[in-house]
Amino acid sequence: MRAHLIAAVVSTALSVTSVFATEIISGDIGGKMRDYTTHFRQLRDSGEPVVIAGTCVSACTMVLGLVPSDRICATHNAVFGFHAAWTFDDSGKRVVSPSGTEDLMRTYPAPVRAWVARHGGLTSKMIYLRGRDLAAIVPPCSSRVASDSRAKPFGETHQVADGNTPRASLDAR
Repeated sequence: MRAHLIAAVVSTALSVTSVFATEIISGDIGGKMRDYTTHFRQLRDSGEPVVIAGTCVSACTMVLGLVPSDRICATHNAVFGFHAAWTFDDSGKRVVSPSGTEDLMRTYPAPVRAWVARHGGLTSKMIYLRGRDLAAIVPPCSSRVASDSRAKPFGETHQVADGNTPRASLDAR
């Protein structure tokens, strides 16, 4: 009898637990577009949901086009920052990469592209998507999803400087 009770409790617990962990993005300052493309495609293929719980700027914004929109939500603290992609010239100076910027724009879904266009396009100056504008593009998270105890953080783990790869980030590494 006791063994049946334990088995029932374990079975119930396993059926309630989510199959997927939740990826939480907060404090992500971006980096190489190639690295983020690889990561977000793996995340897309994993089926894991994504919670934007804070800052997601530069190449991090690619999540909006590389992970299905029905698996992304944003908390009230979420903010996306967009700017043109850049690379290094022969002298090591950062310069805007027109082809990288085009690739970046093609990554975004139509509502994001439209918002970026309404705000002057991708330039070397950062533009921020938050609040009502963000809620019109990315659905707000339910409290259950936002507080998932199995969540795993992402960010601040990428990037080794490489002069040949377009970067969306304007930070020096």
